[in-house]
Amino acid sequence: MNINVMLVDDEDIDLEWLRRRVVSNHLPSLKVAGTAKSGFTALEMMEQERIDIILSDIRMPIMSGMEFARKAKAINPHVHIIFISGHQDFSYAKEAIHLSASGYLLKPVDDDELHEMLMMLCSKIETERKQDLSLTETLKLVNQEILLRWFNEMTPGPIEEHVTDFLAPLLHHGSVVSLIEIDDLAWKIKTMAEDDRRTMTTDVTNFVRQFADEKHLGYVISSYDFHFVLISTLQKDHLSILLNDLIQAFSQKFPFTLTIGIGMYTTEMNKLHDSYHQAQAALSIKWILGKNRLIRDASASEWSPTEKMGSQLEETVERMLRAMLEYDLMTIDDCLQMLFQGNEPIYQKNDVYDLIIRITSKLHAELRQMNENLYEVVKWDSHQPQILFQFETVHDIVSWLRKRFFELSELLYVKKTRIKRKLIDEITDYVSIKLEQKITLIEVAAHFGFSPNYLGQLFKTETNILFSDFLNQMRMKRVCELLLDPTLKIYEIAERVGYKNMIYFNRQFKQSMGMSPENIEKRIRFSDLKHR
Repeated sequence: MNINVMLVDDEDIDLEWLRRRVVSNHLPSLKVAGTAKSGFTALEMMEQERIDIILSDIRMPIMSGMEFARKAKAINPHVHIIFISGHQDFSYAKEAIHLSASGYLLKPVDDDELHEMLMMLCSKIETERKQDLSLTETLKLVNQEILLRWFNEMTPGPIEEHVTDFLAPLLHHGSVVSLIEIDDLAWKIKTMAEDDRRTMTTDVTNFVRQFADEKHLGYVISSYDFHFVLISTLQKDHLSILLNDLIQAFSQKFPFTLTIGIGMYTTEMNKLHDSYHQAQAALSIKWILGKNRLIRDASASEWSPTEKMGSQLEETVERMLRAMLEYDLMTIDDCLQMLFQGNEPIYQKNDVYDLIIRITSKLHAELRQMNENLYEVVKWDSHQPQILFQFETVHDIVSWLRKRFFELSELLYVKKTRIKRKLIDEITDYVSIKLEQKITLIEVAAHFGFSPNYLGQLFKTETNILFSDFLNQMRMKRVCELLLDPTLKIYEIAERVGYKNMIYFNRQFKQSMGMSPENIEKRIRFSDLKHR
């Protein structure tokens, strides 16, 4: 800020000389705010603009420099006055000292002496300003602490007078309290280095404050654990637009999000306390509604539960387990939504944790029968799921469970697929060995310990071919191999692979291979002669 100096002298020549001398000092913060030829004019200027230093002739007509100084001090007790006089009269100097004058210069004023005097006063004023700013900030922080304590009292008493004086202008046309919370910041910065953590929290705080200043949102107070209290006088719709803009701008700038709860508008001091607690209640249901949003009223029915969970827990978990085994991700997600969206909102985190323990314990018991361990898959201690306590919303917890259960489903599906593939390979090998022994589906199913229907369905699901068609393909393949032996007759080959009816055999062979066995035999033998 500039340091404003005013020059007062009834002589035009002396006034211009003084102006040029002050300007030529080239003190960067010093600015000549004006000149006056009388004390009356100078006093009028002081009422219009802040004056920090006055250089005044001590002897002026009508209103002397001494009388002017007394009235100037009444307007601004902190103004610094330097008297200039051509009379070496001790009585003037003594009266100047009585008026707490900052200096006394004799005409003709020495340039170095004037420069030294102005430089000393500029330095003193800058120091005073820093001290005043520090005191103002201290008082501001004290008021904030008092206001925060008052807001957090369940039954508020009368607020201190100087805080009331501060709030009164804000309440004149109506004010509202909003609570701004930085989502997930507390646990996400734990892994950062100390310097990075300090930088991040400073940047985040500065961003919120700067946005509030630029958009004239209102008065911002830093509260606990990355929360901010905003007292605003903006109209409801305009404030909502700007707060949504803040949410969007913040998420674009940082790897975090903001959630904001708003209270009611009021013109009464005591009801401002109610507005704060309404904003607090609105912010608390972030647990249900989700984060990165504006929540206006905790009583508003923004959450629409679908059905009660309690009595259907067993059935829903069993359905979810079946979905995991079938790699049915959509059904897994449906089950999770059903489990965590009952008719009664889950306001307490402990209720959610209890529900999760019940769900996972049942899943674990079911999977143990399949030689699988749920807790090893989700990398989570069943008795101390500490990771869950860092989440701020039900949505976050469901998202974490969804990811873990999808991973579990994929693992189970892959294992199941490998087991089934191994079984199909074993069936293929067994059929190949037994092919010339008139093998049937009933015999294969009995060998592997399944019912014929189950094995037939399993085989069709895994190979996309009926077992009977597979068996026929294997026989035709064996026929082609046996046709290479010139000592075997076609009817002998047909009988070896289980065909007694030659007409049926020929029809099946031609349907499968596209030509008769005789033609295949000729082609094979011709090809063999050609390569000899």
